[in-house]
Amino acid sequence: MNQHHHSAQQPAPEEILIRDALSAALERWLVKERLTQTAAAAVLGTTQARVSEIKHGKTAHFSLDLLVRLAARAGLQPQLLLMVPAPIAQAPR
Repeated sequence: MNQHHHSAQQPAPEEILIRDALSAALERWLVKERLTQTAAAAVLGTTQARVSEIKHGKTAHFSLDLLVRLAARAGLQPQLLLMVPAPIAQAPR
C-alpha cells in the first residue's frame, strides 16, 4: 500500500503548504493593488464575498485548483516545482 495515501478528508501536508502559499500571495496582491473588493473580484473573475474571504485568510474551503486559477488571474504566475528524491543506495553484494 502507498505509504503516502491520505484520505479525502485529510489533505497531505504538501497540499496545505501549497494552499497556504497561494492564499498568502493572493492576500499580498490585494494589499499591493489597493483595489476595492468589488474591483478585485472583477479582476479575479469571482465574487466580492470570495475576495473578502481571501483578504481575511479564510480560504481553507477553497479548492487548490481555484487558488491556482485566482493567482494566475492576479498575474502571480503560479508554477509547480517537483523535487525528485535521490535513488536509495543499495548495499554492495
